Amino acid sequence: MIVGIDLGTTHSLIGTFDSGQARLIPNAIGRVLTPSVVSVDPQLGILVGQSAEDRRATAPRDTVANFKRWMGTQRETRLGERSFRPEELSALVLRGLLDDARAALGQEVTEAVISVPAYFGDAQRKATRIAGELAGIKVERLINEPTAAAIAYGLQERVESSTFMVLDLGGGTFDVSVLEMFDGVIQVHATAGDNHLGGEDFLSLLVDAALEDRRIRKSTLAQTDLALLRKQLQIAKHQLSSQGQASVSLELAGRPFDWSIDEERFTSLADPLIQRLRQPIERALRDAGIPAQRLDEVIVVGGASRMPLVVKTAARMLGRLPLRHVHPDEAVALGAATVAGMKARDQALEEIVLTDVCPYTLGVDTSRVDGYGKLTSGHFSPIIERNCTVPVSRMHTYYPVHDNVAQVEIEVLQGESPRSEHNVRLGHLKIPVRAGVSRELNAVDVRFTYDINGVLQVEAFAHGTGMRHELIVQNGGETLSEHEIRERLAQLEGLKIHPREDQANLAVIARLERLYAEHLEHRSMLQEWLATFTGIVERQDLQQILQSRSELVRALDEFEARTC
Repeated sequence: MIVGIDLGTTHSLIGTFDSGQARLIPNAIGRVLTPSVVSVDPQLGILVGQSAEDRRATAPRDTVANFKRWMGTQRETRLGERSFRPEELSALVLRGLLDDARAALGQEVTEAVISVPAYFGDAQRKATRIAGELAGIKVERLINEPTAAAIAYGLQERVESSTFMVLDLGGGTFDVSVLEMFDGVIQVHATAGDNHLGGEDFLSLLVDAALEDRRIRKSTLAQTDLALLRKQLQIAKHQLSSQGQASVSLELAGRPFDWSIDEERFTSLADPLIQRLRQPIERALRDAGIPAQRLDEVIVVGGASRMPLVVKTAARMLGRLPLRHVHPDEAVALGAATVAGMKARDQALEEIVLTDVCPYTLGVDTSRVDGYGKLTSGHFSPIIERNCTVPVSRMHTYYPVHDNVAQVEIEVLQGESPRSEHNVRLGHLKIPVRAGVSRELNAVDVRFTYDINGVLQVEAFAHGTGMRHELIVQNGGETLSEHEIRERLAQLEGLKIHPREDQANLAVIARLERLYAEHLEHRSMLQEWLATFTGIVERQDLQQILQSRSELVRALDEFEARTC
């Protein structure tokens, strides 16, 4: 069985394609959105999803979110007794999603199509594949999020050819793609983006503004107070989108904290982020060679695209109101599920050809002779330029810097800077050449091949030796080796992770603990509710647990509606 997964910064979703349509699979508490959050509790073990999200307010040091932004790096997060890499945290989220799918479908899930930001680089894509491996599935394909969103809108079904732009502003990343549809083909012309721009950055603006207005230094706040403030301002951000103004009222560091903001001030505060939104849009249009007026449609997806200032910015820049009729949080997952159906050759789907582009320029580090005859190093030499249609294969010929060398060293790089030091190092390759001859006789043909899944292969032919070398780009310490993957997989298998049937109970308990921390005046009542429910859970009467949980969830919904 193959599924489609949107592994998001703030939320993740899983879906399948059956009965002629894509459908999303709800988690243990009945929601299709699962928070991309992991927490560790000394007694309960690993918590994932909504139960972990609620623990961000009560146990922020043992809870982590937004780790998608760290994919492809060596960053580790300490939770409880051990440290986790971003791939492992993502794997824990994937495991939860897969458990939901197995419960809903009644069969084993072995493969997945996973969406990634179009602007994800080589290391980030490898890390996503490794996360899938650690979660116990084969990643059949990585599909760029804007392309998945376009499929969710059904634009491939249009009779006439059309050109459109997809703007995907999620919790942590921003992607822009210019695509064309014609004769059952979805062709990506250009992509651009910012892997560190999303809804979380707009939320951080509100946090900083609120604290500055009240003359409170962030460093003086306890982690629990800061987590509580972020949660309340997240609600306020949503209110701004729908009502044009918002306010928060809570107790912070033992004192009353009241603050309000309107859309005009929010727009002013967010101007630097809006300028960062504009740059990828302009770059994508420029790289595609398509003026804004030639776009037939503009689509906005991603939870952060609900903000009116995002829609207004897109409309002003592109001269048209964006399409928004597919749920912005669900579009990418629905598209990924549809692509999973294509991979499974579902009869309800016509054959669609998907093309994509290489999001970054790929090349090598070289030395050059300047205008004064001096040899200088650290120059980036592109082999595959960004936004080339993939799969793509390109070759350049290089020569050793000096005569009489025994090997040529090649630094494989990714980026857009002419200086090698400002680009991302993907690997260090050593090519044996013929010793004791001039540099002209030791030419090396370096071929880069980049496939549809974002995998880069490097091949080198040394003229002096007549030898052809198929080389694997080394991970450079950023992503896990095969040996490390096996070690980490064994460690994850040993973790105490509650089965799916316990997740709904854990989510209610974590919610009660969060509300207890937030509402001092209602603590007695909330503590009584918590004690009663945990006592019922411990008795393990499934029917009684289900009835009690249902009644408690209704009561909590009413309580939060009154107090939040």
